[in-house]
Amino acid sequence: MSVNEDLNAALLLVLEETFESVQGIYLDRGTSVFETLSTISAEEASRPTARTCASLAAHVEHMAFYIETILKFIRGEQPEADWNEIWGRVEAVTPKEWEASQHRLKAALGQVKSLIENTDEWRSSDEIAGAIGLVAHNAYHLGEIRQALCALRPDR
Repeated sequence: MSVNEDLNAALLLVLEETFESVQGIYLDRGTSVFETLSTISAEEASRPTARTCASLAAHVEHMAFYIETILKFIRGEQPEADWNEIWGRVEAVTPKEWEASQHRLKAALGQVKSLIENTDEWRSSDEIAGAIGLVAHNAYHLGEIRQALCALRPDR
């Protein structure tokens, strides 16, 4: 394997761990993004843990928006990104909206995975840092969501 192939394989593995199913790299079993989200109702996703905190639904929308925006930059676009808009707009969601939000995040992840699978050569350290940052950013929000669940579900 080449260095690029090794990097791609490692990125895909860490993305799988972060979003889909734990591989034993850094998360506990059953705690990936989609495993966690599958346990959250729209009602829970709509409740912020405190007056100044975002809802879980806002975190998921932000994660999808972040990935979609990064993909636009990678494609050479210069998108206008209002990073604060989602935090003020997304609060309560219906079950249908909650499901749609999760599907949006899955679709964005699919685009990232496809991009990595089709990248034969990383052209710069900025590209590599961006890929690593994408994992780190979403892992951070996974942690925020899991911590919020502790407050939303104190009896569990």
